[in-house]
Amino acid sequence: MTDEDIDDVRLVISLSFRGENGLSDIDLERILSFDMEWLSPEEAEIAVSKLIDAGWLIGERDSLRPAFDARSISTPIGWYPRPSRILEPVEFNGIENSVQSQKQNINTEKSIKPKNVILPNKTSNDPREKLANRLKKFISRQTKISIDEIERRSERKQKALTYASNWLCLALIAREQGLEMEQIVSSLSS
Repeated sequence: MTDEDIDDVRLVISLSFRGENGLSDIDLERILSFDMEWLSPEEAEIAVSKLIDAGWLIGERDSLRPAFDARSISTPIGWYPRPSRILEPVEFNGIENSVQSQKQNINTEKSIKPKNVILPNKTSNDPREKLANRLKKFISRQTKISIDEIERRSERKQKALTYASNWLCLALIAREQGLEMEQIVSSLSS
C-alpha cells in the first residue's frame, strides 16, 4: 500500500461527493463513468462495490457516504486517477489512524493561524498555490476591495465551480474587476 494508492481513492471519493451528503450506488457509478469518464459503466459498478467492501464508503446502497471527511480534500488541476487503484482499492481501516492524525495537525494549524493569513494547501503540488496570498494583495491594492471580501468571493467561486483551485478563483475575481491578465501574470512572477 503506497501513499498514491490511498490518495487516489480519497481524491476520487471526495470529488464524487463534492457538494453531496450522500449518493446512491447508481449515482456514484454514473459519476465515475459518465460524468468523470474515469471508468466504463461496468468497471464503475465493480469499483463502487469494492469501495464499499474495502470500507471507503459507508451506509446503505441508496445512501452511501464517505468513511472520512471529504470536504477538506482539494484536488490539483489536471489530476486523473489510476483506474486500477479504484478497481482494487486498499483497505480503509489501514489508514484510519493517519487520517485522524492529519485532522489533528489541521486543527493545530487552525488554532495558531492568525486572521487573514491563508496557509498554502499542503495537499496541492501546484506552485501557483503558494503565490495565492500575493495575488490577493495585488487584487486588493488594484481594486480597493478588502482582502476579507476577496477571500469571501474566492470561497464562493470554489463552492460553485467545485474543481477550481484557489489561485484560479482569484484570477477570475481579478478579471471580473477589470484587471488585465498581463498584470496578474506579472504579479505572480518574482
